Amino acid sequence: MKAIRIKRLRPEAKMPEYSHPGDAGLNIYSCEKKTLLPGERYAFAIGWAMQFEAGYVGLFRDRSGLAKNHGLTVLGGVVDSGYRGEYQVIILNTGSEAYTVEAGDKIAQLLLLPIETAILEESDSLDQSDRGQGGLGSTGR
Repeated sequence: MKAIRIKRLRPEAKMPEYSHPGDAGLNIYSCEKKTLLPGERYAFAIGWAMQFEAGYVGLFRDRSGLAKNHGLTVLGGVVDSGYRGEYQVIILNTGSEAYTVEAGDKIAQLLLLPIETAILEESDSLDQSDRGQGGLGSTGR
């Protein structure tokens, strides 16, 4: 991947960063303070826009500690290479207690991954497979 260009849109925005060499995800920080009640979701501004090359996608993912300890999970989270607006992270509180995100808190991770664009061909039939049409729950417990 070539260098990624990042544009600060809010003076208080913290730039994304890796915690350790070799980490997969960049830490993402909130620009806003907001208390999320149980069952509530909110799109947090993070104060910057980014430019990365075609053939890659940005994926926002949970921070494992926030998910485990407080039930906070990231919704949505796909950023296409052509998007140039301010990034936001949608967080849902699946926990049983309110949780306050402070401005400057780490709220998510951003993975930048290569993608391959599929060529779709409409067909009247599909090849057979061992799984067949077995869907949700088809493999048992």
